[in-house]
Amino acid sequence: MNSLLAEYPALRDALPCIDLAELPTPLVPLPSRCDGAGAASVHVKCDDLTSAVYGGNKVRKLSLLLGAARARGARSVLTFGGAGSNHALATALFAARLGMRCRSILGPQHNAHSVRRNLLAALRAGAILCPCAWHDTAGETRRRFFEAADEDGVCPSVIPPGGSSPLGAVGFVDAAFELRAQVRAGALQEPHSIYVASGTMGTCVGLALGLAAAGMSTRVEAVRVTTAPYTGMARARALFRACNSLLSNADPEFPQYPFPEDRFRIREDFFGGQYALYTDASADAVRRARQDGGIHLEGTYTGKTFAALLHDAAAGALRGKRVVFWNTHNSRDMAALGAGADWHDLPQALHRYFEEPVQPLDRE
Repeated sequence: MNSLLAEYPALRDALPCIDLAELPTPLVPLPSRCDGAGAASVHVKCDDLTSAVYGGNKVRKLSLLLGAARARGARSVLTFGGAGSNHALATALFAARLGMRCRSILGPQHNAHSVRRNLLAALRAGAILCPCAWHDTAGETRRRFFEAADEDGVCPSVIPPGGSSPLGAVGFVDAAFELRAQVRAGALQEPHSIYVASGTMGTCVGLALGLAAAGMSTRVEAVRVTTAPYTGMARARALFRACNSLLSNADPEFPQYPFPEDRFRIREDFFGGQYALYTDASADAVRRARQDGGIHLEGTYTGKTFAALLHDAAAGALRGKRVVFWNTHNSRDMAALGAGADWHDLPQALHRYFEEPVQPLDRE
C-alpha cells in the first residue's frame, strides 16, 4: 500500500497491512487489432500479476484484511463465495501462508473448469470447505464461526464476500494512487475511463474514491457481474462513504469526498442475468483477448468487462479516448496449485462439479 501511504503516512499505524502484493502491477498497451476500432489507446492494468502465489484483484484487499486479522490475534478466518470463488481460494492460500486456517462457506453456481481448478487448489491449501444452499448461509456461518472459536480459543476474523468491506476497498484507493504515479512517470496519459468488473464492488468503489483523492477525473465503467444487492448504486454510495470515513478517521488529513455521480456508471447490459453464467459476448471477448491481445481472461468477470469495452469501441464511443482495462483475473498456473489433490476428498456436495458437464460456453 505504498502509493497511498506516501501521500498519507499517518495511515501506516492506523491500518495494519501485510505486503502480499507485488506492486506496482504493469501497464501494457493493448494491440489496436484487439479492440477493433476507435480508441486513442487502450492499456491493460495487469492485476492478474499481483502475486506469484495467486494473482488477481483480491490480493490488494487481503493485504489489509489479513493484516487486521493478524493484528487482533485471529488464528483463522471465515469467508464466503460461490463454489469456484476466486476470493475464497485467494483467502485460503494467503491465510495458510500466515499460519491461519480458512473456512469457506460456498454456495452453488454454474459449473466451469475454473470451479474444478479452484476447489482442488483450495483443498490442497488446507481450507475447510463448507458447501450449503444460499438460503442456509446465515445458519452455516453461525455454526462455523463458533466451531472455529472453540478450536482456536479466539473468534475467527470474518471476511465478507469478495473482501469488499470499507477496509478491503482501501486496497483499491491505493491502486488509484499507484495508477497516478504511473501516469506521472509517463507510462500513459491520464485515462478518460477505466473498465473494471463489478462483483461485490470493493474494487470499483475503491478506485472511484482513490481517483477522486488523487485528483484524477477518470471515469469508472463498472461492469455488473453479480446480482443485487452485491452490485448496485445504493451499495456503491454506501461503500464509498464508509471507506472514505474509515480513511478520514484514521488520518484527518484525508478529505471527505462526494460520490462522483458523473464519473461512475454501472453497466448492466453484459451480465447475462445470472452469476457465473457465461454469455456469447463474454466467451467471444475471452477469445479475442487471447488471440489478438495475448491476454488470459475468464467468462464470469473479466470476459464480461472486456465485452463492454469491445462493444463501446465498435460503437465509436471510445474514439479519441484513452482507456484502461483493469484485469482482475488471476493468470498464475492453477494446475500447479491443485496438483496432487483428489476431488473425491472434497465434501460430497461438491462432487457434482466433477461429475456434471461444464456449461456449454466453457467447453472449448
